Amino acid sequence: MSGPLLKRTLRPIGNSTVNLQFSSSFFSSSPPAEPSPSTKPSISTVVSVLTHQRSKSRWRFLNSLCPNGFDPGEFSDIVLQIKNNPHLALRFFLWTQNKSLCNHNLISYSTLIHILARGRLRTHAKDVIQTAIRAAELEDSDNYSESERFSSSRPLKLFETLVKTYKRCGSAPFVFDLLIKALLDSKKLDSSIEIVRMLRSRGISPQVSTLNSLILLVSKCQGANVAYAIFTEVFGLDCEIEKEHVKLKGRVSPNVHTFNTLMDCFYQDGFVGRVKEIWDQLADSNSIPNSYSYSILMAVLCEEKRMGEAEELWEEMKMKKLELDVVAYNTIIGGFCKAGNTQRAEEFYREMELSGIESTFSTLEHLINGYCDTGDVDSALLVYKDMRRKRFSLNASTLEGLIEVLCAERRLLEALDVFGFAVEDSSFCPTMETFEVLINWLCQEGKIEGAFKLQAQMVGKGFKPNLKIYQSFIDAYMKEGNAEMVEKLGKEMHEIQLS
Repeated sequence: MSGPLLKRTLRPIGNSTVNLQFSSSFFSSSPPAEPSPSTKPSISTVVSVLTHQRSKSRWRFLNSLCPNGFDPGEFSDIVLQIKNNPHLALRFFLWTQNKSLCNHNLISYSTLIHILARGRLRTHAKDVIQTAIRAAELEDSDNYSESERFSSSRPLKLFETLVKTYKRCGSAPFVFDLLIKALLDSKKLDSSIEIVRMLRSRGISPQVSTLNSLILLVSKCQGANVAYAIFTEVFGLDCEIEKEHVKLKGRVSPNVHTFNTLMDCFYQDGFVGRVKEIWDQLADSNSIPNSYSYSILMAVLCEEKRMGEAEELWEEMKMKKLELDVVAYNTIIGGFCKAGNTQRAEEFYREMELSGIESTFSTLEHLINGYCDTGDVDSALLVYKDMRRKRFSLNASTLEGLIEVLCAERRLLEALDVFGFAVEDSSFCPTMETFEVLINWLCQEGKIEGAFKLQAQMVGKGFKPNLKIYQSFIDAYMKEGNAEMVEKLGKEMHEIQLS
């Protein structure tokens, strides 16, 4: 892209948006704004039909009036005259699309995007952005070689066109945020980062919510450390921009949601030490930690079984009158369950219910796992029955743990009942270890027919019999004195070992 993109005066509006005034030189490459006198009546007539005809007759009349449709420039001129009615502009666009009456290009798309943005029709604007990028991709496939298509960036072309048409359309600054968010929705991460850099290099910062979404996607795709590097860059924390022509006025600062995103990213990636670093940065910033901030730090303490410090954090939340929500309760309940203190977990669970906070799947899963770890199978079953009542489903690992403790206490029928209820959902797939445990105990109890049925179900779920499964059946037939089946299964097991 040649020449400076944006020259601007920025003034804060609210907390995160800025008002852009672009110089006339910036838009020197914009398309001709005014039609020639000979075409004005036609444009005026179309505008008159759109604004004055009844909705039922306007489209039929327009079709007869303009059977050959419109070129992109004409479309742009028409919608600009009805820009104060963005819903009508959108309907006109959709009509030209459905009737194939305009071969839209980036100029006509951009004009409509600006109109929808200034009319606060954010979802529709993002939809048109997606359409424009797909159209540019098709255009590239027709006009460029494979290497040229690879090097050209359709999102950047749309960005350039939005910049060129910004002033003419009287657009709103967050149109660029909509472009970035639409790209993030499509997982076009590189283009999103490049556009943020181009905006910042010309003194414009996207809204903090847009930057937070960018950081989150970077973390998911490239990890928390890369996300932190992007965080320091897009918020200008790595270096101060001193050059006058790129000095960032109206610069946005990270908010509590930014820091929460980073802490959660590092926690999910297993860098619990970095969570405390981000917490310290949050404390040093102008942002105030909220309940979720405390929950993430509390999760780190619970992970390390530092439950005394976790409770101190809990009391600090109470003192600051922060909301003790379901996330906070689940965090500390899960922490005490992992630490083997199910009694304290129960106390928080009762407090949670008395506070009117509805337990979730995670709440009950924590309790079941905690009871299973301590061998309290009766309490685990009580919570499991509560899960059934609430129509929650066990996940595969929790199911495996519950079945193991039931079988260990020779409560095979209850284990089979739990298993049978779980697999009523055809999409649910137990772990291989669950099948191994149940088949082994069925064989030990001499219920070989039931074990074969379960083994068939196991194969239906995509698992192949392994050595443990074969050994369970061999041991069962040896108890029965069935030498023929022992020999047959022994040969099959030997073949598996050799394969």
